[in-house]
This record gives sequence, C-alpha cells and structure tokens, in this order.
Amino acid sequence: MSKAPSTNATRLLRQAGVPYTEHFYRYEDHGGTAVSARELGVAEHAVIKTLVMEDDKGAPLIILMHGDREVSTKELARQIGAKSVQPCKPEVANRHSGYLVGGTSPFGTKKPMPVHAEATIFELDRIYLNGGSRGFLVGLDPKELDKVLKVNRVTVAIP
Repeated sequence: MSKAPSTNATRLLRQAGVPYTEHFYRYEDHGGTAVSARELGVAEHAVIKTLVMEDDKGAPLIILMHGDREVSTKELARQIGAKSVQPCKPEVANRHSGYLVGGTSPFGTKKPMPVHAEATIFELDRIYLNGGSRGFLVGLDPKELDKVLKVNRVTVAIP
C-alpha cells in the first residue's frame, strides 16, 4: 500500500485534532466518485465531491456534495444570495484551491473560500472526502467538518 501523502489537507486535519482514516485507490481520469466508491467498497452517496465554483462576481466558493448527486447551481445561487453560480474551469479551480482537479480537498486550500455543504451530508455516520491528492481520500465523521471549516449548510442536491 502507498505511503500516505502529507498534504495541506492532512496537515490541517492533524493540527485540528480531527480523527480520520486514509484510503487509497487507483485514480482514473474522469472516473469521479463512482470509481473511488467502487474501489473502496463504500456507497457513492458517502463519497463527497469537493467542487470549486464561482458566483456572478467571479468570487470562488466550494460546495460539498454527495457523489451520487448533482448541484442545482440556480438553487445554490438563491440560497447564498448570488445572481448566479457556475463551476470554475479546471485551471481556475486549481489556482483557487492549490490542488489539481481530481485531488481537490476542502481542507487547506490555497485561497480561503466559503464552504457550502449539502445539509444531508451531516446525516451520514462517515464520509469520504479528497485528502488533497488524486487517488487519496480521508474518511471522517461529517460533524468534524465544523471543527476545521466554517460550513454553510444548503439544500441544493439534484438526484
């Protein structure tokens, strides 16, 4: 098994005293959460995507969403008081987060960004998020998110 990478995400989690587990899988380009869920043997609903988006003013933000759901950008914009929200281009997302798309973690981003999370994530016992490197997820209790992130809970999932 691979040695766990030391990323900004894992350093932040350790510094905050957040207990987490490390999970490795064979990364596939454009495989998304379906691949990581299959490789780890967990429900895709528990694998949480970290999506970097921007509002109508170009301000970046993060939305955490279940792997088997999509984000209603119209509803997200409404709930955060923006005119519109759209995904960032990959190269822009990389610049904002400091991570490569496919390895984006909500923890330890290069630029501080507001973090919004689908409210139903907090109903799960355990979630798996990117640990800051492609093919590397961290597992944790979703309640731990509040220890390291100022999370705004939203209801924007599309089945």
